[in-house]
Amino acid sequence: MKTIGILTKPKFPDVKHILTDLVAWLRERKKEVVFDAKTAALIGESASHPKTQLATRSDMVLVLGGDGTMLSAARLLEERAVPILGVNMGGLGFLTEITLDQLYPALEKVFAQEFMVEERLMLRADIHRHGEHVAKATVLNDVVVSKGTLARMIEIQILIDGQFVTRLRGDGLIVSTPTGSTAYSLSAGGPIIHPTVQALILTPICPHTLTHRPLLVPRGVALEVTLTSQVEGAMATFDGQVGVALVQGDTVAIAVSEHRTQLIRLPDRTYYDLLRRKLKWGDS
Repeated sequence: MKTIGILTKPKFPDVKHILTDLVAWLRERKKEVVFDAKTAALIGESASHPKTQLATRSDMVLVLGGDGTMLSAARLLEERAVPILGVNMGGLGFLTEITLDQLYPALEKVFAQEFMVEERLMLRADIHRHGEHVAKATVLNDVVVSKGTLARMIEIQILIDGQFVTRLRGDGLIVSTPTGSTAYSLSAGGPIIHPTVQALILTPICPHTLTHRPLLVPRGVALEVTLTSQVEGAMATFDGQVGVALVQGDTVAIAVSEHRTQLIRLPDRTYYDLLRRKLKWGDS
């Protein structure tokens, strides 16, 4: 680990002070540090690179922020297997599990090769309209097809490997990876899935027919979600950060991506420790 890329959300309190100390600490250990333009400007560094180049220049990427920043980093690094270490400066933080007071001990372990790399499934989504390809995205958490701001239901048709599954009326559908099972899917009543399980979760959002329940399917399937109703404002949303407006007849094709997100995990932490801590299981 000779070159460390740093991504952060500049609006976090005290981020300038934290970054300044961190960069000095890394350089004392003979590490080269690379930044994007916003991060470099925040601490007065003259040299910076486009975010898209961090993946090709870094041996590891250090993310200071919340889960949203981690999701952005995962999409940015999708085509190169660069390990990511997330440091929680946000809220709940299922992806950014290292806290600020654990930052330097965690980095010492990483530089001593006392860590594991955990591969996480990503999804590839393609939107087709009248036979034409109009948009695409790769996500770590989820693809969501949902209604707009009006209190009206949408109707969608779901196919798996070309086989008809159901027509769903409601607020929409979440197609989630195991990593995303603790995000929007969990709020909509979906199950928590261990991140190494090779499966996808289809979670209905407020279905009109209450017998529509979350469905787990194997990782190798091809999903097609088609908007069959005529409603204004329907959207396909990727990781809750990028959205594409849908019209009647649009199909969102979803499959597991050939790329994986590489997350750094320390040996003294388990996924169950994370669940207990974040969800406060066992607290009296």
